[in-house]
Amino acid sequence: DIGYVHRGEEKMSESRTFVQNVPHIERPVIHDSSGILYSYCLAVEELLGIQVPERGQYLRVIMAEIDRIHYTLYWLAILGIFLGHSTMFMWPTADRELFVDLGDMASGQRITHAYLVPGGVRSDIPSEFKNKAFEFIDYFEKRLNEYDKIFYNNPLFRERSEGIGILRRQDAIDFGTTGSVTRASGINYDVRKKEPYEIYDKMDFEVSTMNSGDSFARSILPIYDLRQSIQIIRQCLKDIPEGSFRSKLPPTPKGPAGESYRRVESGRGALGHYIVSDGSPKAYRHKISAPSFRNLLVLPYLLKGARLADLPMIYWSLNIWPIEIER
Repeated sequence: DIGYVHRGEEKMSESRTFVQNVPHIERPVIHDSSGILYSYCLAVEELLGIQVPERGQYLRVIMAEIDRIHYTLYWLAILGIFLGHSTMFMWPTADRELFVDLGDMASGQRITHAYLVPGGVRSDIPSEFKNKAFEFIDYFEKRLNEYDKIFYNNPLFRERSEGIGILRRQDAIDFGTTGSVTRASGINYDVRKKEPYEIYDKMDFEVSTMNSGDSFARSILPIYDLRQSIQIIRQCLKDIPEGSFRSKLPPTPKGPAGESYRRVESGRGALGHYIVSDGSPKAYRHKISAPSFRNLLVLPYLLKGARLADLPMIYWSLNIWPIEIER
């Protein structure tokens, strides 16, 4: 049931300045903190007319993709618990530490980095970051082949996921689903491709889709996305320019009255922030459009006629984060 872990993020934003909001905005999805912060920063920058330096844009994309991998591995580990697959829990949990370490190296924080800020990023990456990042993603790219073999080609996993909780294409559209849930039903949509923000139009990557719409398709697509995240990080590390990583802002920036809505592709799907400004340094109204909330709405429909034993697989294949639902 929705309502038991309500966070009040939107109301809190109205009593804090645009910059002061950064640490608590990322709390609903601590493992994908850059994903939820990214669109907030873009919306604030659009309102205030702030330009982000190119180096800052590259660093944002690197951290966003690191957190996408971090979140997806945590999600996969929880799926392993639901299915009683101990290896499926242990491997992602261990590999996730590599990307937690990268986030820590860049921001000084293992989780909830508060790295993205209006105007750019909070700090530059250290000199050893590039080599470590290349080392980790090269290892993990090979590791994903083992994931395919041990997890997704496992006959028991397939038996518990194929043909289970089928979401047809039109139903996915009607329910307003997003992310891997939508793409598992044959809809090719990714905000990074369809509405590219910052430097994503310079990135060479593919958007994976499947047509079966079942729990297997919804569970394997996030893993396909990891390969694309690796490719994006590698491109950014090779092409990142020198220069400033953050625009200079006054202590309490403010702009003209107006409104802004920006969205990005988070680890769970399209995530947007709608901000109304009355010209003060604080938001008059702040609304978070959470992908987990939209994807959860389809659960009662998918559970009709399903077996009780299929509930964990169907539920977690929707790629949701419970706290984000409440925000």
